[in-house]
Amino acid sequence: MKKGVIFDMDGTLWDSAENVAASWNLAIEQSGLSGIVITKEDMYRVMGKTMDVIADMLFPDILGTDRELLLSNCYRLENEYLRKHGGTLYPDIRKTLEQLKKEYHLYIVSNCQVGYIEAFLDYYGFRDLIEDNQCYGDNGKPKADNIRILYERNELEDAVYVGDIQGDYDASKAAGVKFIHASYGFGTIDDPVPAIGTFEDLTEVVPQVL
Repeated sequence: MKKGVIFDMDGTLWDSAENVAASWNLAIEQSGLSGIVITKEDMYRVMGKTMDVIADMLFPDILGTDRELLLSNCYRLENEYLRKHGGTLYPDIRKTLEQLKKEYHLYIVSNCQVGYIEAFLDYYGFRDLIEDNQCYGDNGKPKADNIRILYERNELEDAVYVGDIQGDYDASKAAGVKFIHASYGFGTIDDPVPAIGTFEDLTEVVPQVL
């Protein structure tokens, strides 16, 4: 049976908030805007949300083509910045992924723009471990749809999604896959679910779930 472990990114694999905020402030400065400063706390507030919702929350007074252009610059500089500087990687990621890879197929699904996952994989050299990925920027679809798309594309027979916030759990349920809560991340889950306190705990919890 082909089994997959599908990962969320922010709050599950890494914390990129500080460097994302730095890159967005560069984009704002280059766009000639004044009076707008994005903080790490702003990024924590919007983590896990789709790009259109993030734009509404962070740039409510910038509309139309001005917002589209600003967002385009933000995401372009974000990808470039993260490809050079990375983020804060949670402990034991490579060691744990290598262990999981012996029994399972590994993937990423995120509500991010195109290039974000690739910047992460390239900076940390994880392309040998992650077989496929899917994101909101690919098609504008919600996370549940993208989990299902990846599941079907890779002909999986069983899978678990590892995420840190309620939206991740809701998406996994809607997609029809199991769920593990990364409790060290950015959120809590309303229902009782399998959970990990550290990323390395996956080597014990995943076999119990799949």
